Amino acid sequence: MHNNSDRPVSLVTAALATAAVALAANATAQDEASATTNRQVLERITITGDPDRIQDIPGSAQSLDREELDRFSYGDAHRVLRQVPGVNIQEEDGFGLFPNIGMRGTRVERNTRITVMEDGVLAAPAPYAAPAAYYFPPIGRMHNVEVRKGSSAIKYGPYTTGGALNLVSTPIPDASFAASADVMFGSNRGRRNHVWLGGSSGHWGWLVEGYTQSSDGFKKLDTGRGRSNNTPTDDTGFDQENFLGKLRWNSAPDTAIYQEVELKIGINDTDANETYVGLTLDDYRRDPFRRYAGSQRDQIATEHEMYQVRHYIAPTDNVDVTTTAYYNEFKRNWYKLQSVDGVGLSAILQNPDDNEGAFNWIRGNRDAGADGVVDRVRANNREYYSRGIQTEIGYLFNTGAIDHQLEVGLRYHEDQEDREQWEDEYEMRNRDMFLVSRGEPGTQANRVTDARALTGFVQNTMRVGNWTIVPGLRAERIRITQEDFQRNPPTRSVSEGKQRSNFDVLLPGLGVVYQINPELSVLAGAHRGFAPTGAGGDGEEERSINYEAGLRYQTGVFRSELIGFFNDYSNLVGVCTESSGGGCTVGDSFSGGEVQVGGIEATALYDIGTARGWAFSVPLSMAYTWTPIAEFREAGDFSAYDPWGVVEKGDRLPQIPEHQINASAGIVSGPWAGNVTANFVSASRATAGRGSIPRNDKLESRLLLDVAGEYAFNDNVKVFSSIENVTDQEYIAGWRPAGARPGLPRTYWAGVKLRY
Repeated sequence: MHNNSDRPVSLVTAALATAAVALAANATAQDEASATTNRQVLERITITGDPDRIQDIPGSAQSLDREELDRFSYGDAHRVLRQVPGVNIQEEDGFGLFPNIGMRGTRVERNTRITVMEDGVLAAPAPYAAPAAYYFPPIGRMHNVEVRKGSSAIKYGPYTTGGALNLVSTPIPDASFAASADVMFGSNRGRRNHVWLGGSSGHWGWLVEGYTQSSDGFKKLDTGRGRSNNTPTDDTGFDQENFLGKLRWNSAPDTAIYQEVELKIGINDTDANETYVGLTLDDYRRDPFRRYAGSQRDQIATEHEMYQVRHYIAPTDNVDVTTTAYYNEFKRNWYKLQSVDGVGLSAILQNPDDNEGAFNWIRGNRDAGADGVVDRVRANNREYYSRGIQTEIGYLFNTGAIDHQLEVGLRYHEDQEDREQWEDEYEMRNRDMFLVSRGEPGTQANRVTDARALTGFVQNTMRVGNWTIVPGLRAERIRITQEDFQRNPPTRSVSEGKQRSNFDVLLPGLGVVYQINPELSVLAGAHRGFAPTGAGGDGEEERSINYEAGLRYQTGVFRSELIGFFNDYSNLVGVCTESSGGGCTVGDSFSGGEVQVGGIEATALYDIGTARGWAFSVPLSMAYTWTPIAEFREAGDFSAYDPWGVVEKGDRLPQIPEHQINASAGIVSGPWAGNVTANFVSASRATAGRGSIPRNDKLESRLLLDVAGEYAFNDNVKVFSSIENVTDQEYIAGWRPAGARPGLPRTYWAGVKLRY
């Protein structure tokens, strides 16, 4: 593949050489870093910092720590993030393998309009060239999950309209040796294992971690078992393996200059028998967990490698510098049904009566006139890389009565998407698919998209009296080039044309917090939102001005936040992806013009047991999002882009429910602990529109209950069990990429948690 792999190798080599120099120069240091310094280092890879500092952030900020994540031990990012207000999610496969996440009304497809990071480093395989990729860091191995929205997220680009999501990995333990193991078994032969061990001694620290999860799936194929040796499997589940290693060196805190170097390496392999083929509404009502025979060959296989070297230095008491060099490589091939008799999946399932032969072929019905029809299974084969180096400088100083925390950051980034796709032809025999002809790589897509970005930000947190004022400015200089090569016959020596997009933007922001008293503060902010598009389509970037204002209250064991937000788009952009459905060209963008999104986010956390002096604690929490405004302010014909279609002024955006509520309650008494959470999402539409939602476009409202409990034999051994979707509610979670898709049915989990 066209990957130029020599450049990332040299980048990582240079970073390692820099780390080696730092190690050699400070080899005489004797003691470990102090707790204060460790906290300061941690804040450079987080986006909310120490939990006590959230109160001073001039914008919406939430942090879910390890204790909160352990209550249910979810493996699905959707189930974790529904605890955060202002986050919109769109389920797809039921397991959360391919999250669809938006914030404050941004598009949800494949997280393409939020900034996703792991330890402060961009996590998408190609966040500029092709952000809609199929890798998301496994939420089950994370130590902390952070979300920032509004003006406080302007540091974290390139997607600044909605907000930023940062997943903080397991830190190297301070103890000389520590270990943890969570081993769980669930419904449909579900397995979920998370094991790590590590320690610190002298100048050195280390961590080795493994996270695996798998399932046989909850959907039932129409074909396979006992019919023919031709069908590979009737398994509709997945297998995922994720391994991580960290090695850290630091100098003693009493040396003249404190330094720290950390090497982080991770790999992730996923094989999932997933599909883009959903169900017609009638078939869904009969059996929501059915899978048509035409999807039996569908499978996605991915490989991900991650390399990071981070260097931290504090040359003085009030200055620190954190530099990270990173390289990510991702390969994936989603082998899936593309068309039948020349008709795409979305068109067939939206209009089965008009495509009777093709629809009966998908259902595997050889007696209904579909014999002889040939289908095409496309190998959506792609490779990605992203690499870069980023530096953040912190400087604390005073000017008179004003305390300043100045932060300056710079990042140079490159990424690439390389498509070399083909299609194979199959025919259906007695509900089994048989290969007719094999395609040649590059005949369906033979394209390389490259992106280069130079970005910088400056932000100054100024504190004077009861005021915290945070002005900031972000600059993005982005160059994206897409080159198509000859497909018939496929070759990289003959170009069929290039497209280019250039973006040079300045993104100002201002946030203010006023502390009325020690418990109550008010905040307000405004910032410019921006999102780049690819090289295809009209090439116009997404632009908006975003406002927020609200209150925070915290006293004892009660904490709450109420924030109103309003995003005023001068241009909302839709980008065609495979997962968006329809017949558009993948990568093309569509300018939707003026759009407005507004609403209210509310959170409340209270431990009534601790507050009243009971012998047991009763933690309560609530997160609510109300989005009454989410509408187009201009009409337009976007027939080629399935989520919008033909838009009239006042039409509501798709996939944005008006109400979302997540409430939970727990009880902890001695060795026993129990938790219950209820999640309600009101109905929304899959396609832009207004008025009553058609049955075949409705994302159904649902109330989902999860319960979990554990018993601790001692500080080191616990047994755990949970039930997800206790009432076994059936609901249509999505209509894309093609047809109705069910949510996860009732699922049981049980296991043991070991700590040392």
